[in-house]
Amino acid sequence: MLEIRHLVKYFGPLVAVDDVSFTVPKGEVLGFLGPNGAGKSTTMKMITGFLAPTAGTAIICGHDVGTQPIAAKRHIGYLPEGAPAYPDMTPAAFLDFIAHIRGFSGSEAAQRIGRIVEMIKIREVFNQPIETLSKGFKRRVGVAQALLHDPEVVILDEPTDGLDPNQKYEMRRIISAMRAEKAIIISTHLLEEVEAVCNRAIIIAHGRILADGTPADLARRSRHHNAVRLGIAGGVDSHVRAELAALPGVAAVEPVSDGEGDGLIAFPRAGGAIVADIADLARERGWTITGLRVERGRLDDVFREVTAARPETAPTAAA
Repeated sequence: MLEIRHLVKYFGPLVAVDDVSFTVPKGEVLGFLGPNGAGKSTTMKMITGFLAPTAGTAIICGHDVGTQPIAAKRHIGYLPEGAPAYPDMTPAAFLDFIAHIRGFSGSEAAQRIGRIVEMIKIREVFNQPIETLSKGFKRRVGVAQALLHDPEVVILDEPTDGLDPNQKYEMRRIISAMRAEKAIIISTHLLEEVEAVCNRAIIIAHGRILADGTPADLARRSRHHNAVRLGIAGGVDSHVRAELAALPGVAAVEPVSDGEGDGLIAFPRAGGAIVADIADLARERGWTITGLRVERGRLDDVFREVTAARPETAPTAAA
């Protein structure tokens, strides 16, 4: 449904987006991750036709957004950064306006607006001026306009920004419910959001794609993948730590103090499985185990590692 081909964007001497390519098929929710200034919003603006690329293009349901912009945009629902809307309008007037510019009128427009108002749960603020709404409700009105025409491709820039925990849960439920029939991109800073609703994630930094895979695949790149968190009755001492560190598959052992109490975490070599060896050692030594947990890996580890390193050659515009 969505194909991004070698997108490049210069702002003066700076290359904000540097040869970005990827595809998003129907049924996929792609999490677009990156630090501030990574190029996420610029990429989304080029995909949706709000910003002309320096090079490359986006194909939306078979239509080139550069040469067939109207046909391409009919298939896109877009929530821009900041969820801009006319502040003096009410959600009722704003969604009616959006319905009409999308080509709907009369009972069809009313039916679509009614459906989306119930889906996004904005009935209680339906007739208040948008400028008086909380940040969370403004965001929800922005999501409502993006989904009003039931688009095949949905692009949401920070859809849960400003929402409270209950609202975030509800928004994630909405995204999950519509994923089967659409291709969805979500730009977010929230790694838990990627794990909750996305079946694929791209990490971008310095305008370049640095990682692309399922959340589980990316988590496996973390040093915590297959790490074992161990709690022992009476606490742990240097002797226990040394015995764990001597196991062939263990790369390092570190003390940990968290909600589970004090313990040790053993990190494997090259992500190998070490829990069986640790369990065998504990039985042999007669340790009283109060907790034994294998970690799947941590996206935040991978995100920091991938985005912290500077590229070998910083992207700049060609002379």
